[in-house]
Amino acid sequence: MLKKNHMVVTEFILLGLTDRAELQPVLFVVFLVIYLITVTGNGTMIFLIRADSKLHTPMYFFLSHLSFVDLCYATNITPQMLVNFLSKRKTISFTGCFIQFHFFIALVITDYYILAVMAYDRYMAICKPLLYGSKMSRRVCLSLVAATYVYGFANGLAQTILMLRLSFCGPNEINHFYCADPPLLVLACSDTYVKETTMFVGAGSNLTCSLTIILISYVFIFAAILRICSAEGRKKAFSTCGSHLTAVTVFYGTLFCMYLRPPSETCVEQGKIVAVFYIFVSPMLNPLIYSLRNKDVKMAIRKVIKKELFG
Repeated sequence: MLKKNHMVVTEFILLGLTDRAELQPVLFVVFLVIYLITVTGNGTMIFLIRADSKLHTPMYFFLSHLSFVDLCYATNITPQMLVNFLSKRKTISFTGCFIQFHFFIALVITDYYILAVMAYDRYMAICKPLLYGSKMSRRVCLSLVAATYVYGFANGLAQTILMLRLSFCGPNEINHFYCADPPLLVLACSDTYVKETTMFVGAGSNLTCSLTIILISYVFIFAAILRICSAEGRKKAFSTCGSHLTAVTVFYGTLFCMYLRPPSETCVEQGKIVAVFYIFVSPMLNPLIYSLRNKDVKMAIRKVIKKELFG
């Protein structure tokens, strides 16, 4: 089947966000700026966490991996998209399309569970402070992060294999700015029932499972915070969770809109707008959310600036 796919379709045409030629240079500049902010923000966050010994804690360890996944997530799609804004022929090879498809699914599922692990970390810190050191040891943290990567990439591989089993005999125009599930399924010549079913089950179960872990963690967290006697103590506890909750709301809200709908032309058109938020806006905002609301990160930034300016 894979051989047949290569014989019939050797490349896909990405139609992008819009076919209006006058908007292409404007969109190029907008998304280039967003991408540069994303790379700078997430790269800086990773550097600060590695460089400052005060940030060598489980919470920041998980945050550095969230930044890394967000960085990879945006880089998987943005460069190709930027090239297409300035190209007359907006093509991507068959192999390149499915590599992009695989990494997109793998990284987005990894992102789900890193956010879930971060919620569990906050639960342990606030609800089980005496056990925190032993329950969230370096070995445990490494195991949790490794599990998210392995599970995410295994899911991505499974979805990619199922997509490769479909026949693509034309047309080859993908009504999107990257190789995504719904627009690719619309192009398939063969029966897509198995792939559609696994897409809905996989997306729904992973979204639900990771979000359930987050919600259950926060039910216990809020219950513990409300038992804190001092207003200052409650404020401090809430502040450690505010950034994570904001990131979760932006990321999961848009993903629910994207995946839990059947593939159709209308769905694909709406999905483009939704995809902009979770592919570009969420990775760009996460470093800002965590740095602007976090005293430790602000102190680390000031420390680096003083070191660079005054030696």
